Amino acid sequence: MNFEDALIGVWRQALVDNTDIVKLDAENYPVTMSKTNGLRQVAFVFDGKTIMGIEQNPKTKSRWALMARSGKKVMQFIQDRRYVAVVVDGKLILYGK
Repeated sequence: MNFEDALIGVWRQALVDNTDIVKLDAENYPVTMSKTNGLRQVAFVFDGKTIMGIEQNPKTKSRWALMARSGKKVMQFIQDRRYVAVVVDGKLILYGK
């Protein structure tokens, strides 16, 4: 599985399928809810690095929040305290370096 497929797989399982556990290859990762906003989040390991997938908060002022408010399923991905990608309704956008 490549990086892009992993991110889309996490998005699909957590936001579309509403699973409690995300499965990537042979590993299982729990889907939890953030304490402050009740947003779904998943911490998983890919290629030895921990990545956090977080459901987009629709109450913020970003363009991603606007999409979430309109009903789209949006998940941001963070690695080493930096946003690395976003998936919106199955479409992956990787952020530049």
